[in-house]
Amino acid sequence: MITASNVALSYGKRVIFQDVNIKFTPGNCYGLIGANGAGKSTFLKILAGQLEPDRGKISKRAKQRIAMLNQDQFAFDEYTVFNTVIMGHKKLYKVMAEREALYAKADFNEEDGIRSGELEAIFGEMNGYEAEAEAAVLLNGLGIREEMRQQKMKELDGSYKVRVLLAQALFGSPDILLLDEPTNQLDLKTITWLEHFLSRFQNIVIIVSHDRHFLNQVCTHVADIDYGKIQIYVGNYDFWYQASQLRFRQKETESKKAKAKAEELKDFIRRFSSNASKAKQATSRKKLLEKLTLEDMPISSRKYPYIVFDPERPCGDIILEIDGLSKEIDGVSMFEGLSLTVNKGDKIAFVGANSLAKTTLFQILSGELEPDKGSFRWGVTINNAYFPKENNAYFDNDELDLIGWLRQYAPPKENESFFRGFLGKMLFSGEEAMKKTAVLSGGERVRCMLSRMMLSGANALILDEATNHLDLESITSLNNALMAFQEVVLFASHDHQFVSTVANRIVEITPDGIIDVMMDFDEYLAMKDASLADENNYQVSKAA
Repeated sequence: MITASNVALSYGKRVIFQDVNIKFTPGNCYGLIGANGAGKSTFLKILAGQLEPDRGKISKRAKQRIAMLNQDQFAFDEYTVFNTVIMGHKKLYKVMAEREALYAKADFNEEDGIRSGELEAIFGEMNGYEAEAEAAVLLNGLGIREEMRQQKMKELDGSYKVRVLLAQALFGSPDILLLDEPTNQLDLKTITWLEHFLSRFQNIVIIVSHDRHFLNQVCTHVADIDYGKIQIYVGNYDFWYQASQLRFRQKETESKKAKAKAEELKDFIRRFSSNASKAKQATSRKKLLEKLTLEDMPISSRKYPYIVFDPERPCGDIILEIDGLSKEIDGVSMFEGLSLTVNKGDKIAFVGANSLAKTTLFQILSGELEPDKGSFRWGVTINNAYFPKENNAYFDNDELDLIGWLRQYAPPKENESFFRGFLGKMLFSGEEAMKKTAVLSGGERVRCMLSRMMLSGANALILDEATNHLDLESITSLNNALMAFQEVVLFASHDHQFVSTVANRIVEITPDGIIDVMMDFDEYLAMKDASLADENNYQVSKAA
């Protein structure tokens, strides 16, 4: 168990949270949610002992071990993958290192023998003899091949480093497991593996994530940071959403009733306080008014941007025809002979383990890259807008403020009030519209890029991992906007709920070509699972 008692934290005049009293108990998985800047990652650091609160304390049992997903991809560059995982259990790693150094000594003496016996006993108590097998299971589940395990961390690319650091956090069954955005850079297969792992985990798990489907799959409770407080809800993310909306509506109704009652009492007092026959009643109502508690509705930190894609014209009969596209990047084939016809009303989710292949295809279709072979043709009625995974090139002028930046993508006739109103809807209100692009966060840049797409009037949208860097509220707004969009969408995303609610067609890019099916994402996953089961049954039958 881990408990926060009267915990408070502020940065200057800005209160992050105050008087937080919360208990996390074994066997439960808590989703820690809140708007960007609400203090989710900060609270995890306080629980982990990496940050001191202004007031209050964190309590846990003396021998409980806390493991937290490390966000520094370069911290273990000089260590092997295997050793990096074992270092998740610092005491075990220290014993293992001393044990190995002792046995490597050329002049092993009697004192060393006594110490080695002590180390073996400690090593056994810590389940050290199972450590290698456990690390292998974790690495295998997270997609780290056996031949990579003796490589140094600096030899891996960023996505593999993230997986190793996740294995490090999971290693050794910590009593308290703190995970900050654990699904970042994981493919859907690996996320599914992680969901199954956490569903079997017996200790305390506290997770910060923007993946709604993941939260629904693993969470038994939701810890909601809002109004400067942290409130626990029993249930998963969907249950929290329904319960919190109901609670807000009830508070709103109570507040309106109280204000209406106050106005009724004030009106009576104004009309009859000077009337001798009604004076007693007016005095009675004054007392009622004094007892009436009027609370202003608390201001939520959650804000939903207004995202609507309004095409200037509907798509014609010909949308997009792709014929035999091939492309290599640094000598590695992304796809070969890819052919595809996009039809009216298609919302195609491009899936597959190779995210670079999807990005490369989108760059070709948007005109940013040339294919090695093959061709593609957009219909004459089509105006496409592209949301790239990497957007640095769009923000290379550090001197522009947001109004100036957005003006580049709007008709010349629009004035400053138009841009201020537009940016306000995208949560850049007041002076924030004058922010320089150089100081924008990742989520703010994404909202700018979505604003650019909205201004284009496009009837074909291409989005490459558009939910990256967004908070849950912005993801929800974008999700709803694409569901309401009546024209064509081509997109890639690791957000299961986003894909399953938007897509009506799935295209998987594989090393052997593409799989192209007209169905939603959950149907597609069920079909693949059934195919895999049939294949396994065939292999078993063949072996028999």
